[in-house]
Amino acid sequence: MTIADYPIAALDGQPLDLHGLEGKAVLIVNVASKCGLTPQYEGLEALQRTYGERGFTVLGVPCNQFGGQEPGTSEEIATFCSTNYGVTFPLTEKIDVNGPDRHPLYEKLTATSDAEGEAGDIQWNFEKFLLSPEGTIVRRFRPAVVPDAPELISAIESVLP
Repeated sequence: MTIADYPIAALDGQPLDLHGLEGKAVLIVNVASKCGLTPQYEGLEALQRTYGERGFTVLGVPCNQFGGQEPGTSEEIATFCSTNYGVTFPLTEKIDVNGPDRHPLYEKLTATSDAEGEAGDIQWNFEKFLLSPEGTIVRRFRPAVVPDAPELISAIESVLP
């Protein structure tokens, strides 16, 4: 199975067809609106604008499991993202990324090790997973890796179709 085989809804509640992302490099990021790392939205949108026409997309996944930092409704999240950061990349429904109600997509993602060889639970908001155009997980980046970090940029450029 590839990531595209895990059903998830878009932020508006409609089914999000991840098969529509096949053939693209995808950066999946669990996001939150009231976190100290929230300004990473700006960098994520910059990645979207820089590489979007080259077969890349960010996929934002709102999650409220870390300090209650994504308390908003779907409408509030959408408004916050567009008003404050001009977000154009797709956002999913709000889900759990850890624990007994972890979404199946994150069951797959969290099995991937980071640069230190650590797999398992998401540590905090803005943890990132880079997928190849074939839908396989290429790299995992912990929350402190900012969107313009050289290692993230290099990894994205290495998998662009």
